[in-house]
Amino acid sequence: MGFNKIKIEATVRGDRSQVWEAWTKPEHITKWNFATDSWCCPWAENDLRVGGKYSARMEAKDGSFGFDFEGVYQEVTPYSRLVFVMPDGRSVATEFADEGGQTRITTVFDAETQNSEEMQKNGWQAILNNFKGYFEGL
Repeated sequence: MGFNKIKIEATVRGDRSQVWEAWTKPEHITKWNFATDSWCCPWAENDLRVGGKYSARMEAKDGSFGFDFEGVYQEVTPYSRLVFVMPDGRSVATEFADEGGQTRITTVFDAETQNSEEMQKNGWQAILNNFKGYFEGL
């Protein structure tokens, strides 16, 4: 069974190498990897190599709900492209492109079937927007 693809993107003010660092280093990931201020990311691990594992905890600050988000890297092209596959077989590909002193981040991910595609797109876009706000505030 094939998955439907969902695309999100944002343009971030900053050099691609600095954006990449903030996107991939656990000490940064924990500061932006959530969709709303009522959520948090208490920990993250990132073994940034093909076959390496990405893992992050996402949970409500009130402790009412949480989950571990993880994937295994299929492709790591430094400062340019990351592809990982989640345990359920869905793929996530993120690209970083120079745009004249800014960096365009584009993520295409396989939709799951539990929630509407609109809800998934909005949630993932909110996390990307949170990254943009975090990075531009550094």
